[in-house]
Amino acid sequence: MKNCIRIILGYSLVMVSLVLLSSCEDYLDKEPETIVGPEEAFKNFANFQGFTEELYMCIPDFSNAYWTNSFNWGDDEITSADMNYHIVNKFDDGDFWGWQREYDGWGASWLDRGDAASRNNDRFTKDIWNNMWYGIRKANLGLENMDLLTDATTEEKNFIRGQLLFFRGWFHFQLIQYFGGLPYINSVLPSDGALREPRLSYRECADLAAADLRGAADLLPVNWDGTQPGSRTQGKNDLRINKIMALGYLGKNYLWAASPLMNFESTGARTYDAEYSKMAASAFGELLTLVENGGTPYSLLAFEDYSDNFYTIGQGWRIPGGTEAIFRGPYFGANGSNYGTTKQYQPAVLQDASNFMPTANYVNYYGMANGLPITDITKPDPVSGYDPQYPWKDRDPRFYHDIIYDGVQVVQGSMPDDVEANRYANLFTGGSYRDVSTGSRTGFLNYKFIPITANRYDDGFNYGNNLNLHLPWMRLSDVYLMYAEAAAQGYGSPNGKSGNFSRTAIEAVNVVRERAGVGPVSITGGDDVASGLGGFMSELRRERAVELAFEGHRFNDLRRWMLLISKPYTVKTSLEFDRAGDFSTEDPTLNRVLNIREEIILERNYSSKHYWLPLKTADVSLYEEFSQNPGW
Repeated sequence: MKNCIRIILGYSLVMVSLVLLSSCEDYLDKEPETIVGPEEAFKNFANFQGFTEELYMCIPDFSNAYWTNSFNWGDDEITSADMNYHIVNKFDDGDFWGWQREYDGWGASWLDRGDAASRNNDRFTKDIWNNMWYGIRKANLGLENMDLLTDATTEEKNFIRGQLLFFRGWFHFQLIQYFGGLPYINSVLPSDGALREPRLSYRECADLAAADLRGAADLLPVNWDGTQPGSRTQGKNDLRINKIMALGYLGKNYLWAASPLMNFESTGARTYDAEYSKMAASAFGELLTLVENGGTPYSLLAFEDYSDNFYTIGQGWRIPGGTEAIFRGPYFGANGSNYGTTKQYQPAVLQDASNFMPTANYVNYYGMANGLPITDITKPDPVSGYDPQYPWKDRDPRFYHDIIYDGVQVVQGSMPDDVEANRYANLFTGGSYRDVSTGSRTGFLNYKFIPITANRYDDGFNYGNNLNLHLPWMRLSDVYLMYAEAAAQGYGSPNGKSGNFSRTAIEAVNVVRERAGVGPVSITGGDDVASGLGGFMSELRRERAVELAFEGHRFNDLRRWMLLISKPYTVKTSLEFDRAGDFSTEDPTLNRVLNIREEIILERNYSSKHYWLPLKTADVSLYEEFSQNPGW
């Protein structure tokens, strides 16, 4: 037993290959009559479901894993200068070792928070590396004991097996998207055996994950409510794994495997794999057909309720997401985001916190309300209608929802006379919101995840307001856009479509745009941006950037598209300008600016090794077959 403890404490990868992480000493301290044998633990649905429930507690809350939280590591976000300890700052420096706790310095990375997996309610201890390996081991243990589930209906057995298969596939997917092909562990490895599990290719792992996720989709219901196994928790089954979640990740797993980076790792081709794209489109098509036929609890939220995807306020700490959130983890503790995450988006003149802000280059992706892109923020465009003297006018409605720009009224209520000038966002060059150390370095603020009252004067953080920020891992608009990408690449056209869904790729994008009140992707006349696959993909990538902005998707999107290490995606910029003429407080979109220009804040110096994160040195030293990623 002492040897067991030594091994568990010594290596993180051991979670794949040894006993569950409950302490051997704790086990020995138990009275014999308190020990539950496997026959009792797995004999009926209630007991086995109790065993399975712990897998849900392995899902990290990436948006609330620390006091302030970094989960946008692409070209989308930058911090004020005094927040230089977060993982995004390390990634800006090319230091991808920074995902690991050993190199993090602050323990702020939700990818790696400690030496062991956590299944408690402490959001600070949840991570990817430890919890995923632990969850894989536990899922395998459950699957290998399914024959002990004797006191159960067929439906109950299906629900248990379906959850276990989903989690095994999901845990592996979360790991391989960052690290590439890994050992795919689909059995309980003996604790006394030598580790010899080889690293597989990305595609080999994806095929095994797909088998698990497909199996889960075939066994699980669309909704646990109304089923016999779900009757005991009627009305409280929103987070339980179901068919829609399994299909969503089946499609995502196939689309990632089809994408240029993963296809290159597996086959040497830097292009999309058409067959894997078609399989992705089919999985998404199956999901979207179920949704659009009205047989699920899922639908796009109306745009006036768009914020419900990300936060709730005055609703007793209810988890946000509404009908659009497909996959969410548990929320670990009321008021957690109030103390940290929700305060990280304002400059110090509004709140005693430092700032995560959108880069100006990323805000440029928010085009015009007519659906057309802005080709150059400094030049007028008669086609789209963009005017650099009025850069805030007639923009995509999501721009006004997500972004605080110069002149917007931020403080709604009373404030002292000596700071009254800060009521409106002074984001012009030299403005009071532009302090490099504690304010916006870019000329913009991100209010996608907080209400306008979230400042010290309006007291939107007041405990009684129940402000709860909790981002979903997957929502329905993401599925529409992933379907569009898969269908276009699988069938070689913006008009490509899966045989099991009625919409073409371009129509799926337009569903998302229509909800936001944005014009459709243009497909006619001289302004045809989608006449070819290349033009459509440019708009599809821009649409993903806008619709899914700051939700943690951009880094992996840039990686899988093999764009992460190339300009302009390595550059982070600010928007510099001067106010001109009369300043309107009623309609800031009418405010005229002069001398508008972009300036480079930093440029990332990346090479091909930065497409994959480095594995832990201790883990790749365990045995020869578990090798380090190239360049690290």
